[in-house]
Amino acid sequence: MKYTISQAAEKMGVAASALRYYDKEGLLPFMEKKPAGTRVFSEKDLQRLNMINCMKSSGMPIKDIRKYFDLCREGDRTLSERLEMFLERKEIVRRQIEELDSVMDTIERKIRYYHEAIEAGTEAIHDNGMLADA
Repeated sequence: MKYTISQAAEKMGVAASALRYYDKEGLLPFMEKKPAGTRVFSEKDLQRLNMINCMKSSGMPIKDIRKYFDLCREGDRTLSERLEMFLERKEIVRRQIEELDSVMDTIERKIRYYHEAIEAGTEAIHDNGMLADA
């Protein structure tokens, strides 16, 4: 099946401008273009876009995503290098998750604080030096 840029963008949950940017950055080198320059997306392009979205969501810079796809085109001799890229990315994401877990702990603590204060009708029940807006 073939998709227009707006159909592909909707299917991927991104703006059409993001797809144009990915194309401009060389992340979609095999994407078909009609003689007038209209982009046509295939199922394979959508699979690549899924990978791009995953990598971007992990915080990977566009230059590294481009490098990954360049390595893919080079074939099997780059398997170890591609694995290393994902091992590094996994470690970065693991640290991000730890940081977000800490943030979540603080948010949950503040939610308990306010539930207790609302139930008591006052923040005065928390006379432990913890400021309401801290």
